[in-house]
Amino acid sequence: MKLASLKGYGRDGMLVLVNRALTHYLPLPGIAPTLQQALEDWDELEPEMRFLEEALNFGACYNPARFDPTACHSPLPRAYQWADGSAYVNHVELVRRARGAELPPEFWTDPLIYQGGSDSFVGPHDPILAADENWGIDFEGEVAVITGDLRMGATEAEAAKAIRLLLLVNDVSLRNLIPGELAKGFGFFQSKPASAFSPVAITPDELGADWRDGRVHRPLTVHLNNALFGHPDAGTDMVFSFPQLVAHAAKTRELEAGSIIGGGTVSNRQNGLYGSSIANGGVGYCCLAELRTYEAIETGKPQTPFLRFGDTVKIEMFGRDGNSLFGAIEQRVEKYPG
Repeated sequence: MKLASLKGYGRDGMLVLVNRALTHYLPLPGIAPTLQQALEDWDELEPEMRFLEEALNFGACYNPARFDPTACHSPLPRAYQWADGSAYVNHVELVRRARGAELPPEFWTDPLIYQGGSDSFVGPHDPILAADENWGIDFEGEVAVITGDLRMGATEAEAAKAIRLLLLVNDVSLRNLIPGELAKGFGFFQSKPASAFSPVAITPDELGADWRDGRVHRPLTVHLNNALFGHPDAGTDMVFSFPQLVAHAAKTRELEAGSIIGGGTVSNRQNGLYGSSIANGGVGYCCLAELRTYEAIETGKPQTPFLRFGDTVKIEMFGRDGNSLFGAIEQRVEKYPG
């Protein structure tokens, strides 16, 4: 099942059911006006949504509307919870190395999660806004899950059952602000502006055999200025599964329906190395920071600049049939006009 939220219907958008080909949709006003409402009453509403999904996918619905991903909010335009993990320890090791920090050994056994801002997200085709290029604007291609209600202290098995939807993320980072913030010992804030999510969120069964062991086993494709930048596999080198991340987040608090838990920047350790760019025959990267660190290792200093105004980023994932699973996040970097 594939769900989206259309703009123009208040802050939380209008929930629609999208067909598998991402060409048509049905509004769901008689079921739930928003995705948040659907998540809160998921067990009751899912059977009816599944019935309509089958009709929509098999062309049995009368006059469905054409789906336009540019008209979408992020599936949850705002959320009660956005906590982003860093399950790809290779990524953590690289970005820490870039700022001269060692990787503590417990990072391989204990998940790393930070609390993100969730009062508003930007749409998948909205611009990345920044007031200053010197902040070190970077994209981060990720996969995330949306959960139902989950008790405090939930087990991994309970966490797995609570995963309702999957979606893609561009978790924008302002790299040049991060060292100063982390030096204070109190975590990210100004260095993490609003994230964007894919036009469509999907139930795990849409992935078939590619959803297993709590991981998405498909490449995440990233283009920078229309050139392929990376396509690492999201299931490879993911040290902590989504059920592990969700259970970790719920250790000392309840998670409410509509909580988003991210897996962190997708990153593959290639041939035992830190990684390799597309130009060098590797699978590339899902953020600029990794490439810049690799360049520093190879040449003594980073060569690739962070994002500039006018740059474009595209993040997408394709199924085995070649069709887009979530639709694309396509964003242009623009100067904040305020």
